[in-house]
Amino acid sequence: MTWTQLLSAERLGNAKPTGQDAGRTDFHKDHDRIVFSSAFRRLGRKTQVHPMSENDHVHTRLTHSIEVAAVGRSLGVMAGQRLADKLPTGIVPTDLGAIVQSACLAHDIGNPPFGHAGEYAIRDWFCQERNQPLIAPLTALEQRDLQTFEGNAHGFRVVTQLENHRFAGGLRLTYATLGALLKYPWTVEHAGNKEKFSCYQSELPQLEIIAAELGLIEISHHRWARHPLSYLMEAADDICYAILDLEDGIEIGVLSYEQVEPILVELIGDCTALREELCEAPTTRRKISLLRGKAIQRLVNAVALSFAEHHDLLLAGELTQDLLVTCPRHIVDGLNEAKRLARAKIFNTRQKVEIEVGAYTTLEVLLETFLSAVYQLKTSGSLSFRAKRTLDLMEHNVPDPSWPLYLAYMRVLDFIGGMTDNYAGYLARQVGGLTQ
Repeated sequence: MTWTQLLSAERLGNAKPTGQDAGRTDFHKDHDRIVFSSAFRRLGRKTQVHPMSENDHVHTRLTHSIEVAAVGRSLGVMAGQRLADKLPTGIVPTDLGAIVQSACLAHDIGNPPFGHAGEYAIRDWFCQERNQPLIAPLTALEQRDLQTFEGNAHGFRVVTQLENHRFAGGLRLTYATLGALLKYPWTVEHAGNKEKFSCYQSELPQLEIIAAELGLIEISHHRWARHPLSYLMEAADDICYAILDLEDGIEIGVLSYEQVEPILVELIGDCTALREELCEAPTTRRKISLLRGKAIQRLVNAVALSFAEHHDLLLAGELTQDLLVTCPRHIVDGLNEAKRLARAKIFNTRQKVEIEVGAYTTLEVLLETFLSAVYQLKTSGSLSFRAKRTLDLMEHNVPDPSWPLYLAYMRVLDFIGGMTDNYAGYLARQVGGLTQ
């Protein structure tokens, strides 16, 4: 692959680059288009790890995405500085920073309500035996798309199809930003045991266009090598959730400062100056803020260096692991310890488990209600009163009766997947007759 193609400022949807305008490059405009989209705004009421905590310091999907974008911008700029002599004419390190920042902003834009619990609830509904008649008419790959509902793939659908220019390029982002966003540039048949992919069958034409424009290496049928900058987007996400999950754990009272401090100090490197700064910090929150900042800086430096060291492998599409794994041993061990502590102490808190179990009921009610109405729209000569009123609730998401059943179902997932936690709960109570 070549940087000249990989950093294309051409836009999806036959939209031409607009160029420098009032201090904004095309890549900065990508950032602004994402920030001002309604899908991005709704992340403020979607679960990150802790379902809608009363503590305002705990992360939502929105604050998480903004922080990941800040880290991603630094990674892009630092990587660009190390590769300055390899970049095309007219491209500067800050361009790479803007591309990675934009990809980071959108990396969770397709996540459904209730976080990963919502993903599993949607998958399970389509896998249940009683629901098989509804998906029996679909092809095997279309069925797998639904049974493996994936936030990454739905995010790709949001930015390329649903926002702004509906089904005509979506946000019409640059190919460079779209490439950096594609963490898994393949379809469901390559999802593997981790069930990860970034493109539904419905967006395969868009993926093929993007891959061709960027010169992504086609590894096999419907599977391409990753854009090198997607590794920086992935690293920024991993850095933030590994460290900030622990900070949230302290905020909600399931972790103590004393449990978290050794992990962050190990990542930073213990020294007298650090200990003095910690002693001078007046509160636990200030101590954690200090450690968080220094730990992230150490990780960003390590990842940027690794990116430069693996430059040739990245362009050849041959790097088979994420960049953080290639960092020094103490960094890898520190991050693994942070994730281990989060799994042990945070992910199994009673309130979190209760809400996640409840998410299954909420999404089952919504899926049953709206998919049944759409199925009736597609297969029956007439609609029941309830089905008509149900479709009225979908407003602009109602599928055209002439569309294939698969695309009609995707509109239901667009509708439900775009909901905030609060609205999903409210609507499930309304349509499920549980308001009294």
